[in-house]
Amino acid sequence: MLTMSEINCIKFLRNHKSYSINKIAKDLNLNWRTAKKYADESFLPKESPSSKRGMMYGTRWGEMIEDWLQEDAMMKKKQRRTNKKLYETLCTYGFEGSYRTVCQFIKEWRLGRDVENDSRFERLEHPPGEAQVDFGVMEVVKDSHAVDVHCLILSMPYSNRTAAVALPAENQECFLTGLKRLFKEIGGVPQQLRIDNLPAAVAKARTTKEDAIYTDAFQQFVTHYGFQVQSCNPYSGNEKGSVENKVGYVRYNFLVPSPVMNDFESLNRRLASSLRDDMERIHYEKKVRIKDLVVEEKKHLLRLPEEDFPVFKEELLKVNKYGEVTIDQTKILVPSGSRHGQVRAILKWDDMKIISRHGEILY
Repeated sequence: MLTMSEINCIKFLRNHKSYSINKIAKDLNLNWRTAKKYADESFLPKESPSSKRGMMYGTRWGEMIEDWLQEDAMMKKKQRRTNKKLYETLCTYGFEGSYRTVCQFIKEWRLGRDVENDSRFERLEHPPGEAQVDFGVMEVVKDSHAVDVHCLILSMPYSNRTAAVALPAENQECFLTGLKRLFKEIGGVPQQLRIDNLPAAVAKARTTKEDAIYTDAFQQFVTHYGFQVQSCNPYSGNEKGSVENKVGYVRYNFLVPSPVMNDFESLNRRLASSLRDDMERIHYEKKVRIKDLVVEEKKHLLRLPEEDFPVFKEELLKVNKYGEVTIDQTKILVPSGSRHGQVRAILKWDDMKIISRHGEILY
């Protein structure tokens, strides 16, 4: 191919000097066809799109691999199929390409889904599969008295779905139990979960120089369910504005006037039923039913683990001279506790068990 300076010379001789094709070819020592091509044809710049070629692109083989990779992305790392397993499965359907071809296709597919390179995963855009949680204090009537319960609220900003569970406190056992129930209610695990600096999960709050430090129990919970956690800066409720609004929404729409509560299980069943009916509303911005957005967003949730995560806290307590131990700032009399200097307490969200150092159940 000729350079642009040579092409310009041919054009100049043809158009301004009126040279014939034969003379141009002779003077510039070119083939006649070459001289003819560059003298009389137009050469306009054209885009040269890089179309991917190969047996994995635009064929059923690539579509099959993509479907399998999307299925595996919803599972934990150890449960995903390896490249070799995907290749062997593909061969059972008659694939005749090489293992290297499949590996290259998988590599490009994963690079295209890299969260850090995907502009859709900006915080303000609220990608599907993201959730925010926070506690809100609500009032109910129990035994003819007004009492406070602590509702753990979960908000899915993409679909505007709300889920809530009422609990007796905001300690570690209640918080983790509440998350378990919320995940079960929405039918999956959010890929990202934004939380406030809750003492039940955060041992040291986030600062401008250091990330938050989480409690061991919460980190173990995060590892089991496989989601990513994001903590807010101190006194920055605007960073989780969606769930902040949902605390008031749940309170004024479903718990005012104060409902009568027999027990937490019955209250949570009524609350869950009301919030499911609430999904029939039209999304304030997207102008479609929240229920339809929930169906779409559920495809982006992680699968619930097959093995249940037991939520409890184990503490070593000192028995005072009156045979009492202190749990959550409450003194509890333990029968025959005075005979034991220390006891072990197994605490759950709704019950507890106090055991002696020799394994005897004392309370």
